[in-house]
Formats: sequence, C-alpha cells, structure tokens
Amino acid sequence: MWKRRLYTAIGACGLLFSLSVPVAFAQAPDNTGVNKSQRANGEPTADQAKNQKSDREIMQEIRKSVTSDKSLSSYGHNVKVISQQGMVTLEGPVRSDDERKNIEAKASSVAGDGHVTNHLTVKPENESK
Repeated sequence: MWKRRLYTAIGACGLLFSLSVPVAFAQAPDNTGVNKSQRANGEPTADQAKNQKSDREIMQEIRKSVTSDKSLSSYGHNVKVISQQGMVTLEGPVRSDDERKNIEAKASSVAGDGHVTNHLTVKPENESK
C-alpha cells in the first residue's frame, strides 16, 4: 500500500515538473534581433571564425578570462568572441560601459592592442528587450 502512495506521489511530481518546464523555455532568446542585424550587415559572426589553432587559442583564452571574472553580468559572460587571422571581434549586449571596457581590455591583453574590434552594446538592467 505504501509503495502505491509513493509511486503516485512521484508520478504527480513528475507531471507537475513536465508541465512547468516548457513555460520556462517559451521565451525567445534575448538577442535574436541583434544576431539578425549582424548577419545582414556582413559583420563577423561566430560561425565564420577560422579553425586555425592560433585563432582557437585566442578565443579560448579570452573566453576563459571573461567567464572567470565573477564581477561580470550573465550578459558579459555570454558575449561573442570571434577571431579571424588574429583579429578579434567582440559582439553582444553587456550591462554597463564599464563592463564593455573590461571585456575589451581582457581581449586586448590576449590579442594585442589594435587587434580588437569592440561591437559590444550596453543594455541597461531595466531594459527588457
């Protein structure tokens, strides 16, 4: 008898979980419009990054530096880092101008001064889309 109650309780929890999960994923990605405009303007996109070892290493080192900085927002942690022949392009939204400059400095320390194009945009906390 107690097994039946346990299975019923587990089943009910699973049903509640399965009903609530799709709602969390129903919202479209936040920067979809930005991604489309970048493609339309011919700006570098992540899929255009070369697969050369030096470019991969540059992107990896910048990404590690950015993601390990706990002072950055989730937007800052998720910026696009694109390297083509040693030239780095940064794209995506960040929460402040300081965050924008911080990420650019991290990229410049890896790629070198004059090798970073900063296309990061500031998206304040109170702006939803």
